[in-house]
Amino acid sequence: MAKAVQRLRKNKPALFGIIVIGIACFLAIFAYVLVPDATPNGNNQIPQIALKNPGFSCQILAVRKNIPVQKRNIISRLWQGESSVYKLLPIENYQILGDSIFAKEYADAEDYSVPIYHRLHLLDVVYPLALTQKNIEKKDKDYVFQNVDNELIRVVESDVVKVIEQEQMYTQTFYLGTDRFGRDMLSRLIIGVRISLLVGLIAVVISLTIGILLGAIAGYFGGRVDTVISFLINTVWSIPTLLLVFAIVLALGKSIVNIFIAVGLTMWVDVARIVRGQVLAYKEILFVEAARSMGFQTPRILMRHILPNILGPVMVIASANFATAILIEAGLSYLGFGIQPPTPSWGTMLNENYGYAISGKVSLALVPALAIALLVLAFNLLGNGIRDALDVKGIS
Repeated sequence: MAKAVQRLRKNKPALFGIIVIGIACFLAIFAYVLVPDATPNGNNQIPQIALKNPGFSCQILAVRKNIPVQKRNIISRLWQGESSVYKLLPIENYQILGDSIFAKEYADAEDYSVPIYHRLHLLDVVYPLALTQKNIEKKDKDYVFQNVDNELIRVVESDVVKVIEQEQMYTQTFYLGTDRFGRDMLSRLIIGVRISLLVGLIAVVISLTIGILLGAIAGYFGGRVDTVISFLINTVWSIPTLLLVFAIVLALGKSIVNIFIAVGLTMWVDVARIVRGQVLAYKEILFVEAARSMGFQTPRILMRHILPNILGPVMVIASANFATAILIEAGLSYLGFGIQPPTPSWGTMLNENYGYAISGKVSLALVPALAIALLVLAFNLLGNGIRDALDVKGIS
């Protein structure tokens, strides 16, 4: 095994695949820490800046919503993100007069409609107010008011202005542009890698569990057991994969868990065929005969003597199944049978944005397509590298 690892480390395409997969796993785990939009599913919509090209920047005024903060623990924020307590308002310029801020809403240069101006009370921008603006008391340059938690607060007007200009007024760059709802494409792309990796992982676990179990039983016992299992394998094999996934999803429903299960239930056949063939070959070897003559039980012979020797081919097919699962999920989501909005999936992003490719917004469809291709390529390169590393016959 150590020599196989050394050969794998010398395989540059396989190393490239490992690096890409490693980066994808890191992004999946820490997605909500890294993304610009850390709201659940990266679903913070800013309609005024919809369908912007990569690199678009604009000035943002973050206006405090009049709602209390919903506290989440670290694990919950890391996995699900956290709802924003601010409404993001894209603006072109602003002016503070008295106790109000006047902001001109962002508009495209080609937009000839009447400019939209917003007048907001300074406190309403910074604090979650419980009372209306008319009930805010002003004493000299101090404001006295209640927030949504019914706490009495006294602040100085100059401090409120400072908070707005230093903390709630900033320039945001959308490095991959925005979609038709004004959502940050980069955030949704990074969060979407979770779906691809999860569906691949769960599909591989399901396919390995079923495939190894049935393949080992069929190969070891032979006879009628092998005939029945082989008939089942050939029957499932004869059904187009995507059609079978459609049938399972329609029967179970379109939830994320059901989609993972459906993909996994269609991929065990390859594993079972390979394991069956390997077990047929190994069960006639002397060390297996010796174990059988010593009175070892069948489960021990399979688990301790046969299966460890066929892990190489199983690892190769597992890597290939991982890539196939990613493609199947993307295809399902693209056709509307997979992950449902607003959950970000690369296939769903393709489905939502492919129509804009012909109108000059090529990046909206190109970016998720490249992400899918790159991750699938990485798993295929890793699978080829594992195969070459374990193929001692090809080594001179």
